[in-house]
Parts: sequence; structure tokens; C-alpha cells
Amino acid sequence: MKRLDLACGNNKQEGFIGVDIIKEGTQADVEHNLLIFPWPFEDNSIDEIFCSHFLEHIPHGDGFNDPFFDFFNELWRVLKPEGKITFITPYYTSIRAFQDPTHQRFITEATYAYLDIDWRKENKLEHYPIKTDFKVISCEYVYHPDSQNIDLQDQEFGLKHFWNVGADMKVVLQK
Repeated sequence: MKRLDLACGNNKQEGFIGVDIIKEGTQADVEHNLLIFPWPFEDNSIDEIFCSHFLEHIPHGDGFNDPFFDFFNELWRVLKPEGKITFITPYYTSIRAFQDPTHQRFITEATYAYLDIDWRKENKLEHYPIKTDFKVISCEYVYHPDSQNIDLQDQEFGLKHFWNVGADMKVVLQK
């Protein structure tokens, strides 16, 4: 089983091949800029991918051509059919999404809809430069410490209506 931890830094997942822009000083096994395509992996060769706190760093393109779409097209290329990807990003209404000056974009639950061909067709967005058909398998939230002792129903309400209730979002996609 071949598994990648993209942008692993010094937090590489056990049993994964770490990939990062630099190898020295990190736990990366493979040094590669994830915004340079193609990646050094064969088509349909990866079983599972983990990517924590990288998506929010992908810069914006020129409006239509966007490295975000290029990144997901490359994930689609290297991942085996039925393969899964786990993403962890700051929740978009969390101060964690804004505090890091290197963050370029905010990721919401709805962001992942653009990766689903049926959703793009339904919304007349087939012209977008994305070739993927990822399905969202699960979506979980990590709550800010101040919100962790609140009733689950109140947490879920707060997540959608207030700032700084959710800290991170964990989404699993499947090819």
C-alpha cells in the first residue's frame, strides 16, 4: 500500500511517504514543490493521501486558471480508483484561518463540492478547469477549547452562526 503525506513538515503520519517542498529539517522522504506539476508519482499509483494545513496556502491564480484546481487535478491523476484523501484545514470562521499571514484562501464545506462532476453539471460549471469527480465521504470538526464543553447540538449551531466555535475541519474524499 502506497500512502502519501503531502506537505508533511515535521508531522509525517506513520506509514506514509512524506512529501514537502524541502527535505532538510523536515520528515519529508520526497522533496517536491506540490504546486509544480506533474508530481513524481505514476498515474493511479497512490492508495491514500493525507494533507494537513496545506490547502489554505495555495495561492490564487489569474481568476480562471487556479493552482487550487491544478492541485486537485494532480491528486486525481495519482490516486488509485476508490482511493481516499484526508484534508485538515482551519475552519473558515476560526481565527486560525486568518492568523497566519501565509494563508491565501478559506476552505469551507462547500469548497469541496466543486470537485464533484455531478455538482458542477448541476450548477452549470462544467467549464471550470477541473477534471475530478471526488465524493465527500465524511466531514468532522475540531472545536475551539472554549467550545468543547458545550452540548453537541449547541456546538453544531454555533459552528454555523458564530465565529471561533470550530477550529479545524477534517474532510475525507474518495476517488
